[in-house]
Amino acid sequence: MTHVLLVGSEVALLEGLAQSLAALGHDPVVASTLAEARELAVLEPPLVLVVSRSLASSAGAELLAIPLSAGGARILYRAASVPLAPLLPALQRSVLADLTLPLERHRLAALVQSLGERSRVTGRSRRPTPPEWRAM
Repeated sequence: MTHVLLVGSEVALLEGLAQSLAALGHDPVVASTLAEARELAVLEPPLVLVVSRSLASSAGAELLAIPLSAGGARILYRAASVPLAPLLPALQRSVLADLTLPLERHRLAALVQSLGERSRVTGRSRRPTPPEWRAM
C-alpha cells in the first residue's frame, strides 16, 4: 500500500484521483494547501507527493520543505486548459513527472504503482510491526 498525498484546490479532481488510487490499493490523502500537506507529511511522510503546478509555482521552495519517505517522489499536475506556470530550477530538478490531469491519470497510477514496488523491493516500505514485538 503506497501512501500518496494529493495537494491542490481542484477538489473534485483530487477526490476522483483519490478514489481511483484507493481502488488500486493505495492510501491517498487530500490536502488543499501546502501548509496542511506539510502537517500531514510530518505525521506520516508520503511516498508520492502530487501537487498542483500553479500551487508549486507560487510556493517555490516551500514545496521542497515537505518531507517524503525514503525513495519518495514529487509529481506536479495541471489541467489541460491551464497554461504552464514557471518553476524554480531546484524545484524542476526535484520533480519526477509533470502531468496533465485527468488526461494522464493512468500514467499517474502507473507511476504510483512503480514507486510502491520499488520501495518494497529495496526494503524501504513500512512493514507492520508484529504484535509480539510491540511495547506495552
